[in-house]
Amino acid sequence: MGDDPKAVGDYLRALQQRIMDAVEVADGKACVRDAWEKAPGETLQGNGLTCILEGGELFERAGCGFSQVRGPKLPPSATQHRPELAGAPFEAMGVSLVFHPRNPYVPTVHMNVRMLAALPAGGEPVCWFGGGMDLTPYYGFEDDAVHFHRSCHDALAPFGDDKYPRFKTWCDEYFYLKHRDEQRGVGGVFFDDFSELGFERSFAMLRAVGDAFLPAYQPIVERRRAMAYGERERDFQLYRRGRYVEFNLVWDRGTHFGLQSGGRSESILLSMPPLASWAYRRHPEPGTPEAALYSDFLVRREWL
Repeated sequence: MGDDPKAVGDYLRALQQRIMDAVEVADGKACVRDAWEKAPGETLQGNGLTCILEGGELFERAGCGFSQVRGPKLPPSATQHRPELAGAPFEAMGVSLVFHPRNPYVPTVHMNVRMLAALPAGGEPVCWFGGGMDLTPYYGFEDDAVHFHRSCHDALAPFGDDKYPRFKTWCDEYFYLKHRDEQRGVGGVFFDDFSELGFERSFAMLRAVGDAFLPAYQPIVERRRAMAYGERERDFQLYRRGRYVEFNLVWDRGTHFGLQSGGRSESILLSMPPLASWAYRRHPEPGTPEAALYSDFLVRREWL
């Protein structure tokens, strides 16, 4: 490939291990590690490792997957910004996680780092990177949102003053439920189709984002995990989780890429919460913490 995808794969595997080790320590329960390989003759070839903890004391469901796959033809979701590569063979690798805590005061979190290489016939390979992380609280806390965004900002600072504001705006625009005119959460950073710094520096930026995840999220978990809650908070959490499901199934490009390219459904859908609920035209009472989530946190704003 010219560039070194093996180094990317080695980093991603180690990152997954580091994160899930931290999850097991925080929760006290061991996760299931499910190694898989695509069968001969399937559209995609390759392998991966799905790590998932379900029914824990802290995490109701925490899934983190690594995959490295090859395919004969880039799916439409990957080439909408690069039409000249439509139909080219490709290799894709990445780590993707979503953690759904049990306590409604602990926010759900998503993080993803990935590389995709197109291998056009007779042409040079084209590599690009994507990823980011975003926070989805059920009950909003200003200091949590500020800490998360500060961590994202500091991770990207060595790569240019433009990166955090650019990727923060991109995150706000991406994690947005168009059909409800509603942000998914308080955002974070998001980037895709990124190669403008060249392979080495772009890969370094990817590592900076991946390495920033635990310091961005763990302090928030430790601040909130012991907060007392009751049926009201739990009910609201399950209702808001329904929005998470809607976004992932209707709008998320990563989900679409996996399903369109013949990926492993169990691994692609590890982002789904174990329980969620829907209600018709539910509106929180004015002046409540639930109402404050909508007015103060599910809006595009500057946190730093």
